[in-house]
Amino acid sequence: MTEDNKTQEPKDENETLAADIAEGEAMAGDPEGDLIARVAALENELATAKQETLYALADTQNVRRRMEKELADARAYAATAFARDILSVADNLTRALDAIPADLREDDRLKGLIAGLEATGKELESVFRKHGVEKFNAVGEPLDPNKHQAMIEIPHAEAAPGTIVQEMQAGYLIKDRLLRPALVGVAKAPD
Repeated sequence: MTEDNKTQEPKDENETLAADIAEGEAMAGDPEGDLIARVAALENELATAKQETLYALADTQNVRRRMEKELADARAYAATAFARDILSVADNLTRALDAIPADLREDDRLKGLIAGLEATGKELESVFRKHGVEKFNAVGEPLDPNKHQAMIEIPHAEAAPGTIVQEMQAGYLIKDRLLRPALVGVAKAPD
């Protein structure tokens, strides 16, 4: 290679950059000012690109977190509609057991049937608990509109006004959310 070939084909990137700068200086009237302006513009573009990249990463992370939370909620509360529907079956089973008079409970012909119904009720409660559905106690508690639905006011001398004295229908939670409010009677001051 001759000396002329070496100037035409730079060996590395730095030499290429130096050649470009030298060529730009020869073409421009104020080489230093143009170079500074170009570097400033490139630095601004780089800062903007970095900022946009950070925003995009933060947005992606927020979307991922939101999707993980929605997925966890979907898993935890997937059975909500089904559980609500089955609660009416549990209520009817409880009403049926409560309607059996004491003298029929002692009848040997019905003992097996009654024992089977009671075992079914216990199994249903066990399945509810297994899936996070829990009955909560309302009687004796102060009325909480987030958990109870007041149906009637009952004059009561011993209970403070606003205290639940009767439960007409049990309330249930699924995990930490209300599945069904308890239908209750609330004490009021006697006339």
